[in-house]
Amino acid sequence: MPLQTPPLRGIHDERGAKFTEFGGWDMPVEFDSIQAEHEAVRDAVGIFDVSHMGQIHVTGPDATTLMQRLTSNDVTRLGVGDSQYAVLTDEEGIIIDDTVIYRLPDEDGDPTYLFVPNAGTDEETHERWINYRNEFDLEATVDNRTDEYAMFAVQGPDAAELVAAVADESVTDLNRFQAMTATIDGIECWTARTGYTGEDGFELIAPWEDAERIWSQFECQPCGLGARDTLRIEAGLLLSGQDFDHESNPRTPYEAGIGFTVALDTEFVGRDALDRAREDGAEEELVGFQLIDRGVPRHGYDITNTDDRVIGTVTSGTMSPTVDQPIGLGYVPSEYAEPGTTLNVVVRGRSKKTRVEPTPFIDTV
Repeated sequence: MPLQTPPLRGIHDERGAKFTEFGGWDMPVEFDSIQAEHEAVRDAVGIFDVSHMGQIHVTGPDATTLMQRLTSNDVTRLGVGDSQYAVLTDEEGIIIDDTVIYRLPDEDGDPTYLFVPNAGTDEETHERWINYRNEFDLEATVDNRTDEYAMFAVQGPDAAELVAAVADESVTDLNRFQAMTATIDGIECWTARTGYTGEDGFELIAPWEDAERIWSQFECQPCGLGARDTLRIEAGLLLSGQDFDHESNPRTPYEAGIGFTVALDTEFVGRDALDRAREDGAEEELVGFQLIDRGVPRHGYDITNTDDRVIGTVTSGTMSPTVDQPIGLGYVPSEYAEPGTTLNVVVRGRSKKTRVEPTPFIDTV
């Protein structure tokens, strides 16, 4: 199948971006260099085109019930303009996907939500919502609007100043995980103080046809998926399909270190299994680590104990531009998860001494 393209594919190409396939999309991986883009976000501000992320819109009298039953967090805590991080789990409590849920203004007096599944999962997620709604006879409208909206992430310590300079409304009044409609160049954008870099910043959702007008308002470093990956690893943030995968690397939220997304006092698919998992404790845990020896950890590399017995696998790894050290994430048995524990990562057939480190690896907002 041909790759899907973001609305600014041509604009990015003219800017000299290099592209890669990600989640069925043809996305810019870098514009200038991963190093330069990473440093721009850590030191000042950069902008990412993340239009490959899904957009599922849910409204109706039973919208809250539907969202509650299919996501792990407690959506009843959300007021208009609030958002939360959550996961989708199966009956066994295994993560299907992670997502951010936004409570939009009510439509026709009914609660309304927008949530953002990962790239390439929007169609199956939409189908999951439709099937559950129909099975339990809930009154809600579920629309897949991924191809109707562009999404940009403006991230970095100077992000608030930059977004405030182009928005008609006072977006700096927003706290983390709050959102509002802001007008930029006459276009209404859903503007949330969220992001996936560890820095302050905003994510803006605008009509697909207005993408170029919004993008052009931000005079800052354009950034690709390469820098997005190094930034999120430094922040200890997970990547769906890599740090967990429903088929190839099935994990519960407790194993993946995101148990805070689980509200066991609510009813959702997988809730009972996760209650048992919490009581039993995780046999394996996702940990951060730093290589002491020279080498760069990569996805799929073996993690061994000091006796060279394989005990786990690297899920994410990079040479950190900020701390200038090779760092990564990976699953190990719980008895090896204590920070300071010495392990090895096998890099190109050679064992490299490694130390378990707490995440995030940097100070985050």
